[in-house]
Amino acid sequence: MLLQTIIQPLPPGTRLGDYRIEKQLSQGGFSIVYLARDAQDLPVAIKEYLPARFAQRSGEDPNPVVGAEHQAAFNQGMMSFFEEGRVLAQLDHPNVVRVLNFFRANQTAYLVMRYERGRTLQEHIRKHTGELGESFIRNVFVRLLNGLREVHMHKLLHLDIKPANIYLRRDGHPVLLDFGATRQGLGVSDFTLTAVHTRGFAAPEQMGSGEAQGPWTDIYGVGATLYSCLAKGAPLSADLRLQKDELQPALQRWHKQYSPQLLELIDWCMKLHIVERPQSVFALQKVLSGELLDLVDPAWFEVPVENKSTDMK
Repeated sequence: MLLQTIIQPLPPGTRLGDYRIEKQLSQGGFSIVYLARDAQDLPVAIKEYLPARFAQRSGEDPNPVVGAEHQAAFNQGMMSFFEEGRVLAQLDHPNVVRVLNFFRANQTAYLVMRYERGRTLQEHIRKHTGELGESFIRNVFVRLLNGLREVHMHKLLHLDIKPANIYLRRDGHPVLLDFGATRQGLGVSDFTLTAVHTRGFAAPEQMGSGEAQGPWTDIYGVGATLYSCLAKGAPLSADLRLQKDELQPALQRWHKQYSPQLLELIDWCMKLHIVERPQSVFALQKVLSGELLDLVDPAWFEVPVENKSTDMK
């Protein structure tokens, strides 16, 4: 896992074409997100490509400083970031953050996104007293999976699904945010950027298991996020689970509080091996919406006979 370095953000008042920066909203391993105003003085969120691993900013110069040894990787990542903006700008889904514009400036790239009002699922979990209701969880995740299906249909992976990247509008509808890790198209590897992940929510294949990444990788993140809604904290990290899996299954931990269907779904999504997880979000949507509860079946967890003695304990 890469350690994040704080990078100096653009100061308030900075102009980026027709946009004016008001303040920094957040900073991650690949980018800084700002609240800004457009030419009509409407609020927008602007994400600046600025990977802490490769770049720094100092003084009043808005251009990032990139070492010669990192320039090729920085440029490759920026091209992927810009192409991602191109793809996401084509998405107009109520449960995926809306990209309004994308452009290059200051020797880097920017995505302009619709500014959403509300709070993250992580904030909601922290501030909510008592356990989250199952109807709330189902409603949020059924809609969220609609957005994730749309992302996957455009041959993109999110690769950083977690409560902090799920925004709840004031009406309670979720929006999938921060595609900062979406640098990998389905089946296309990018060595410079695939290592970024969030412990507890990243799938084993993001942490060195050797298995391929795909839609099932995001599905692990969905399961881990569901688990965290119940636990009110991140589950055991996949790299530790690979050494010794001490994660208590949801079906055991919350069998008296939530339905077996929901709990088995979480455990299914969080299987360590990719072939044991759902391969697409379609079945998850059906189960969460209550349309196909008969899908929740012990056969989900069956493995070849020779492996049952160890895997099914």
